[in-house]
Amino acid sequence: MDRPEYLKKLAAFCGEASLDTLGAEVIERVRWIIADSIPVIAAGMQMPEMKALVETHLKEATSGAACVFGAGRKALPIDAALLNGTAGTWLELDEGNLFAKGHPGIQVVPAAVAVAQELGATGADLLLAVALGYEVSSRIHRAADVKIAVHPHGTYGVIGAALAVGKLKGFDAARMLELINVSATMGMTTSRQTLLDGATVRNIYTGHSGYMGTMAARLVECGFTGEVDSISAIYGRILSETFDPARVVRDLGSEWLVTQSYFKLHPTGRYVHSVIDALEDLLAKVPGGRLDPLEIDRLDVDAYMLAAMLQEKSVQTSFGARFSVPFALASIIVHGRSSLASFDDSAVANPSVQALAKRVELKEDKSFTARYPAEQPVTIRAVMRDGSTHEGHCVVTKGEPARPHTAADLGRKFFELGEMVWDKPTTQTLFDGLMKLEKIENFQRFMGKLSL
Repeated sequence: MDRPEYLKKLAAFCGEASLDTLGAEVIERVRWIIADSIPVIAAGMQMPEMKALVETHLKEATSGAACVFGAGRKALPIDAALLNGTAGTWLELDEGNLFAKGHPGIQVVPAAVAVAQELGATGADLLLAVALGYEVSSRIHRAADVKIAVHPHGTYGVIGAALAVGKLKGFDAARMLELINVSATMGMTTSRQTLLDGATVRNIYTGHSGYMGTMAARLVECGFTGEVDSISAIYGRILSETFDPARVVRDLGSEWLVTQSYFKLHPTGRYVHSVIDALEDLLAKVPGGRLDPLEIDRLDVDAYMLAAMLQEKSVQTSFGARFSVPFALASIIVHGRSSLASFDDSAVANPSVQALAKRVELKEDKSFTARYPAEQPVTIRAVMRDGSTHEGHCVVTKGEPARPHTAADLGRKFFELGEMVWDKPTTQTLFDGLMKLEKIENFQRFMGKLSL
């Protein structure tokens, strides 16, 4: 049976693309996405649950060439992709993309990096593979109106990881087409409620993308086949009831969604960042830049829908704290800054934080929702016990392309996270190499020189 034209175009695009077709802006952004992901993974690997998972999962696994970042272990690519992808979302510091409606990078990078190590691929090959997997899977997800109850991790990311692995393995257009159809049916039935409940099972979703994307490429190598058009089946009838194939390939190769991604400096869900930015705007207008939490009567917050959903006031866990607007505002005000410590177990146990969180009133402003995702508007108003008020606003969240973080910001994040896990020379060598990724002749040799 003949395959739809849009799938043929996607497959040809993946099979024929070279680094020269990407352009400088795409190369620079993908280089940073890979560089940003690795220390985020390593820091997340220090969580007790991740340490336990590494020991349990690798107990009887075959050793390989792929680093399990932050664990000092090597594994087969499929196992490294699973573990690194899972660790990468634990601290909520991974890259994301509002237009792709999720976090493509952490679903594609772990599998691509692992396979590049196994194959001894060049850094240029790795960069190209990540760019293609990210771009095509993001376009597929953008073209669907996926149900709000579905968490975007572990769904379209399987396609992205699979295409990155396929590119590294030299798949031609015919095998790329089969790979798209095979991988599209291998996603999870993910639940957005995990965020609201603070359920850490949600972190396996990105690990699943890397694991199953790697498996999908293996299946195609072994002769497995997919549906005629599994993308339309999954994204037009199961996860969504609206899917526009023409939009997937419109401006393919000239418009790059990867250049519209964001990087995170706060360890929270993305929609919380908009509210934090509004708080920072408020505090910048207050003498000394601080509010006394005991003098705050209440905090009124108007936000777009996805931010307004995160209104849990009785946070019980560190992970749950990362998806609560009331907790984030309270903890930052009490601690005086946003940091990992502002969302750890001691912050959750802090009675001053918990008391202030209960005085946050968060609601959706439908006019703000209508402006999303091009803008992410939030207004916050602090009503003090003496009757005075302070107000702050966010229109575009820091880190978005229209309001980007600087290279210095991202470099500082790399070293802060990296030096939590590795020594300074190792962190510096890793950073220097990743900043010249396309110059690395053998990625396995480069990574093998480092104790990661």
